[in-house]
Amino acid sequence: QVQLVESGGGLVQAGGSLRLSCTASGTTFSRNFMAWYRQAPGKQRELVAHITSGLYTNYADSVRGRFTISRDNAKNTVYLQMSSLKPEDTGVYYCAASSSATGWSPAWGQGTQVTVSS
Repeated sequence: QVQLVESGGGLVQAGGSLRLSCTASGTTFSRNFMAWYRQAPGKQRELVAHITSGLYTNYADSVRGRFTISRDNAKNTVYLQMSSLKPEDTGVYYCAASSSATGWSPAWGQGTQVTVSS
């Protein structure tokens, strides 16, 4: 069973930076499509960024140029480097992993809170 553990959230002032980490177990990490989602209060969960097993990346328009997703297969970890943070980036950030082994059904982490103060 795939398990994902996120860390790195916290409170930061607008313009600041944070790096989120998500470590996976119970899966062949290198074969997974990895993604970060976020959910603000009262809003639907939205895709922030993803990275494929071949290291192709894509970003939501709202974070492109400010956030960078990366992965370290040796550490079974995916990262989200967030810079120039804005109050509207506030929310719970979730890591998701999917692969052909599970029929591309995503596994989710428990989430980590990011709060950006103005």
